[in-house]
Amino acid sequence: MPFSFCASLLACCFLSAAPSTFDALLRLMRYWLMKSEPDEASIDDLANAPQHTLPWTGVRNYQARNFMRDTMQVGDGVLFYHSSCPEPGIAGLAQVSSTPYPDPTQFDPKSPYYDAKSTQETPRWMLVDVVFKKKCPLIALAALREHEELADMRVLAKGNRLSITPVSKAEWDFITKRLM
Repeated sequence: MPFSFCASLLACCFLSAAPSTFDALLRLMRYWLMKSEPDEASIDDLANAPQHTLPWTGVRNYQARNFMRDTMQVGDGVLFYHSSCPEPGIAGLAQVSSTPYPDPTQFDPKSPYYDAKSTQETPRWMLVDVVFKKKCPLIALAALREHEELADMRVLAKGNRLSITPVSKAEWDFITKRLM
């Protein structure tokens, strides 16, 4: 009996909520670590870009593409991570600011990200835009490894080379509240 009462109460609340409230109740904010080589796009480039926004071009890994295409939503938090540089680490915060759309670099024969098998009608590679939120002192990979609370972060796993990885709410909170 108590379960049916609770279910009825929840249904009543959901049905009477405004559509935007209903959508907000259904959607959980997600968090991501997105790697970028600073000589291609750094946190400073993002901060200085028009409207502080850049498209996340050049992803050519299917799992990372699928995260952008299938899971990321506008408003998701991003740990902006500098990679393939003398000191890799988290350089700031950003936010997903668009729904996915085709990465234009896949169609440009002059681009290092050109994909001859991709067409405008059936693009293989998608991207999202990210908007700058905050620059922070670099949180080096070694510093992340020092905290037991972050032991399960994918970026810390041996052999991880994905340019986009999910971050748990607990990991996000620890980094943004204790390390920044």
